[in-house]
Amino acid sequence: MSSSSFAHKKSLRLDDEMQFIRTWIEKPISTGAVMPSGKALAAAMARYVDPHAEGPVVELGPGTGPVTEALVKRGIDPSRLILVEFNPDFCRLLRARYPAATVVQDDAYRLRRVLAAHIRSPVAAVVSSLPLLTKPLRARLRLISEAMALLKPGAPFVQFTYAMVPPIPKALFGITAQASELIWLNLPPARVWVYRGC
Repeated sequence: MSSSSFAHKKSLRLDDEMQFIRTWIEKPISTGAVMPSGKALAAAMARYVDPHAEGPVVELGPGTGPVTEALVKRGIDPSRLILVEFNPDFCRLLRARYPAATVVQDDAYRLRRVLAAHIRSPVAAVVSSLPLLTKPLRARLRLISEAMALLKPGAPFVQFTYAMVPPIPKALFGITAQASELIWLNLPPARVWVYRGC
């Protein structure tokens, strides 16, 4: 990578961080994080997605796109991505960076309704950066239920959290849950949870 290309990428990252911080100051509950996901966390989330599995890959709350970038680096064709983002500024940025992806500006907590016009085959993975623990348990359970209905059998619902407790209870009928080790290279440290239908 040339020095000018490196400087450009570093400048974009700083711009993303400033935009994210500004959004968090204005709407801390709906944004949920002060900074975009770090590269280590984004890569850890993307590792759970099989790039060879058929079907769309849905990302919830992509923000400025660090996990999206990791998914593309993992081998996911951007045309397979459906990015559901509530913030209109982030949507504009995502459309500019990933023109082949489908960017849907809407509330991801109404997943079935939001994706009705966009899903024509079972989903290969759902990758979520939503601040789940800011929502009541009922809303979280509805989200996982609607996601599982869209996913292929055994396909992952991938979610990160800064909390020590799982964002969705582990003891749900018909769903298995596994957690990654704590990812210390993220600020703040985070853990990835993966839920699958069984």
